[in-house]
Amino acid sequence: MGQIELKQVSKSFGTVEVIRPLDLSIEEGEFVVFVGPSGCGKSTLLRLIAGLEDVTSGAVLIDGEDATGTAPAKRGLAMVFQSYALYPHMSVRKNIAFPLRMAKLDKNEQDRRVEEAARVLNLGDYLDRRPGQLSGGQRQRVAIGRAIVREPAAFLFDEPLSNLDAALRVGMRLEISELHKRLRTTMIYVTHDQVEAMTMADKIVVLQAGVIEQVGSPLELYQRPRNLFVAGFIGSPRMNLIEGPEAAKYDAHTIGIRPEHIEISESQGSWKGTVGLSEHLGADTFFHVQCAVSPTPITVRAPGEMILKYGAEVHLTPRTQYLHRFDSEGLRKNEPS
Repeated sequence: MGQIELKQVSKSFGTVEVIRPLDLSIEEGEFVVFVGPSGCGKSTLLRLIAGLEDVTSGAVLIDGEDATGTAPAKRGLAMVFQSYALYPHMSVRKNIAFPLRMAKLDKNEQDRRVEEAARVLNLGDYLDRRPGQLSGGQRQRVAIGRAIVREPAAFLFDEPLSNLDAALRVGMRLEISELHKRLRTTMIYVTHDQVEAMTMADKIVVLQAGVIEQVGSPLELYQRPRNLFVAGFIGSPRMNLIEGPEAAKYDAHTIGIRPEHIEISESQGSWKGTVGLSEHLGADTFFHVQCAVSPTPITVRAPGEMILKYGAEVHLTPRTQYLHRFDSEGLRKNEPS
């Protein structure tokens, strides 16, 4: 249970094509993340799977059955929203049990499922509280609990951590990943945060303007981005992209090099530059170096203990085995033999 397939699915609002015809297969038990900039169509795609939006063309298959015209409640999917959508006048217990009461499930079975969800999510001590007495992270866990009790074929998460502060986001990210390992249920997760995508996903779907740019594991996308968009979007800090004569040396229109694959020296190297801003993060320091080979500063990742003054003259050397080469269309070029 939980295999989802999209066949030439598209979505238009009037004359505006939000999702262009696309194919996508999500295997049972996978944790798949839809990622991309705001307006790329990732939430719309999720809503098409859920049935909250009608497809303009194409088909949505769930466990091999065409669910394109099936009502959302009958698709066997559970959605967790960014806004929690909890009932403030109800206890946590009643909030979690709400979909079971609507389905008129036996009271003993309701209690069993609520207690099990509370155990999995560490909510046992909060069942008699109301949402207003909980932290943001606890409220999000209640929303997830309400989805768990339905025992769905797949969970659909629509930017569920956007309302949380940085520390809570990290904690909830780990909790959702752990939940996936325990439940082994298909999960589709929408985010604009590529760090969330990299740390949580089995498979990432990168979207731009309603088009799937690349599908693959986090490492596949990081190590072999298929085009300039993916190269610039996946990775934090982003990949350095350089055009012009320096790229031509490597038979490319654009070359890319990640910050950790550049050596920095005060004495010698390939690219002479001047240190601009430095970001000291403890274990790492990121130097932004202005060089003649690029109109924008080149970001270099260095050990945290390295100190270079603003305006210092340095030399950068890219580790050429890690260079990414792109053609004039922005597509990845084959590796030189």
